[in-house]
Amino acid sequence: MARRIVEGKLSNTAQNLASAEKIRNNPKFRELVSKRTRFAWTLSAIVLVMYFGFIALIAFNKALLATPLGAGINTTVGFPLGVGVILSAVILTGIYVYRANGEFDELNRQIIEESR
Repeated sequence: MARRIVEGKLSNTAQNLASAEKIRNNPKFRELVSKRTRFAWTLSAIVLVMYFGFIALIAFNKALLATPLGAGINTTVGFPLGVGVILSAVILTGIYVYRANGEFDELNRQIIEESR
C-alpha cells in the first residue's frame, strides 16, 4: 500500500513538472512575465523618485518646505507635498491593481486554458 502512494506521488509530481514546463514555454506566459515585470519596475521607479525627491528636499531645502502657503496661513508647503507623496503611492497601487485585475488576469486565464 505504501508503495502505491509513493508511486502516485511520483507520477503526480512528474505530471506537475510537465505542466509547469508547458506553461513556461508558452509565449503568453513570457509576455505576461515581461509586461508585469516592466510595469512593476516602472511604478517602483516612480515611487522611489518621489520619496527620495521629498527626502532630498528635506535635506537640502528646508526653507522651501517651511514656507507658508500664504499670508496668515500656518500650513507650510511641506505638508501638502508630503500628503501628495503618500496619496500618489496609493494611486499608483490602484493603477497596478486595475491593470493586474484586467490585462494580467486575462493573460493568466488564457495561459491556464492553453495548458489544460
